[in-house]
Amino acid sequence: MDGSVTYLLATVGCLAVAAGMVAVAWAQRRASGRPPGAPVVEDPLRDRDADALRGDPRRLKPGDLVEVPGGVTYAVRGSVRLVEGAWSWTEHLLDDTDGTRRWLSVEEDPELELVLWAAEPGTTITPGAPTIDFAGRRYRWNESGQARYTAVGTTTLDPSGTLRYHDYQASGGERLSFEAYGEAGWEVARGEQLHRSEVMIYPRDEVA
Repeated sequence: MDGSVTYLLATVGCLAVAAGMVAVAWAQRRASGRPPGAPVVEDPLRDRDADALRGDPRRLKPGDLVEVPGGVTYAVRGSVRLVEGAWSWTEHLLDDTDGTRRWLSVEEDPELELVLWAAEPGTTITPGAPTIDFAGRRYRWNESGQARYTAVGTTTLDPSGTLRYHDYQASGGERLSFEAYGEAGWEVARGEQLHRSEVMIYPRDEVA
C-alpha cells in the first residue's frame, strides 16, 4: 500500500514538472512571437538572380554602399549582428554625404525582410502596451525579446552586449521599434519596409 502511494505521488510530481516546462516554453513563444529552438530555414524561393544583379543584403559589411528609394546612397559605417536562440538578424548603421544616419535591418524569416529605420529622438513614449498611437498612426505589438549582439565598424556601441526590444507594426506595414542596448534607456525608431528591388548594393571591393 505504501509503495503504491509513493509511486502515485512520484507520477503526479513528474506530470506537474512536465506541465510546468510546457507552460514556460509556451510563455517564451508568446513573448517572442517565434517558436523557441526553431531552426532557421533558407527560403527555397530565394531570388539569387537579384542577389547577383543588385548585391546580396545578407553579406553587407562596413564600407559597402547602399542605394535606397529616392536615389539616396548611404555608406555602411558599422554592423551589428544579433542572436536570439536559433534566430539571428543584422542591423547596419548607414551614413550619407550630409551626415544623415539611418539603420537598415536585414532578416530572413525565412523570406528576406529589409526595413529602413529613422530614429525618433526626444520621444517619451515607452513600450509594453498592446497598441501605441504615434505620429498619427496606431501601432500594434508584434514581438519582443532579448538578444545578444556583436558589433563591428563604427556603431557607437560596445563590441558585444545585450539588446532588449519591442516591435510594433501599423496596418500599412510601417514599423515602430523600441531598443535598449545594455543598461541604456529606450531608443525609438520608425521603420519602412523596402522591397528587394528597391535596394542596390555596391560592395566595398568593387567601389575601391
